[in-house]
Amino acid sequence: MITLVLMLAMLSASAQKLEVSKGEINCGNVGYEVPCTAAFELENSGNRDLLISDVKASCGCLKLDYPRTPIHAGERFWINVTYDTRQLGHFYKTAAIYSNGSEKPVYLTMTGVVKTEIQDYTGKYDYTMGNIKLDKVDLEFDDVNRGDTPVQEIHIVNAGTKTCNPNLMHLPSYLTAKVTPSQLAPGRSGVIQVTLNSQQLRDYGLNKTSIYLAENPGDKVSRDKEIGVSSVLLPAFTNMSDAERAYAPKMELSAEELTFDFGSKSKRKGEITITNRGQSTLMITSLQMFTDGLKVTLGKSELKPGKETTLKITGYKKELSKVRTRPRVLMITNDPNRPKVVITVNVK
Repeated sequence: MITLVLMLAMLSASAQKLEVSKGEINCGNVGYEVPCTAAFELENSGNRDLLISDVKASCGCLKLDYPRTPIHAGERFWINVTYDTRQLGHFYKTAAIYSNGSEKPVYLTMTGVVKTEIQDYTGKYDYTMGNIKLDKVDLEFDDVNRGDTPVQEIHIVNAGTKTCNPNLMHLPSYLTAKVTPSQLAPGRSGVIQVTLNSQQLRDYGLNKTSIYLAENPGDKVSRDKEIGVSSVLLPAFTNMSDAERAYAPKMELSAEELTFDFGSKSKRKGEITITNRGQSTLMITSLQMFTDGLKVTLGKSELKPGKETTLKITGYKKELSKVRTRPRVLMITNDPNRPKVVITVNVK
């Protein structure tokens, strides 16, 4: 009896096991009567051959393509589910997979929206990361107020020969991302929506981070797949009375941009005079650079009415030649009319 129990336990431990990598695929927007296919990756994670005995679709509008021969232990395979898209609107389609790898069927789900017309992205995909082309590799959330949830979009296209599942890695707590469609066939385009939750930002001023594009889950992080993200959180002055505004500081600048013509020089310097034309003390609470290649020094961060100071900016040719975005200097102030001041640096 004991021997029989042990044998049954061994057989159970080495039984077939059917696992699916991603059970639901969002196909995004698809054209009317333009068949749409979702490719599901599965695996026999057991130690014996697995055999699919039957598949049942939720409607006759689905066509399933699956292996008819035994799937060996540890082997990965694909099941393709194709929807004929002959009905407009949102769709939610399922297929049940029966096998000797699980007591209950494994369900695969595909979703999306069928539309009469699909507007293709008309811009350019100027950047390449692996097999994916993008229209931008830097996201800027400017003039964000506490409580805002702005959204930026990255348009992508699969320039490779295999279906991929693009996703963004290393997202900080204040960023979320949604990829539509979640599975991108060769030649198909999609959109990555990145949402900023300003409530999660700690400090006013410039916040910078890097996120990374992966063609498929589990890809490694690398510099050639880096997407820069910056946001500027502004202090709030909405509750100020007219009297408080009349008594507020007022920033005046001698210039709001500098031009560095390097020629044979490795660095250039420029100066901007800052004057307080208001009635109370002007405070520059944050001084930051959007890119590498700049060095800044400020004579004073607090200016009484009528007083002035000098902002010195040094540009370095080698570092500035590598930056992807415009070189700029950011100041956050207590001037309610100019809480954010940006100095642009033009490079020749």
